[in-house]
Amino acid sequence: MKTELQVGGMNCGSCELLVTEALEDLEGVISVDASHLKAAVTVDYDPNMVGLTTIAAVIEGQGFKVTS
Repeated sequence: MKTELQVGGMNCGSCELLVTEALEDLEGVISVDASHLKAAVTVDYDPNMVGLTTIAAVIEGQGFKVTS
């Protein structure tokens, strides 16, 4: 399942990398595309292995705010 989350606080490529690496460590996450220019993170994941609540919590754990 692929979904796009609006994420506030990403200002540069390093921010994108932090989010990407953190999410890629989650079991069930297939791919991540973070863009500070779009203020969005697109995540392809297996909903039987990981949920959106967990994905959002990991992003927020890196210091960013998931707004949708």
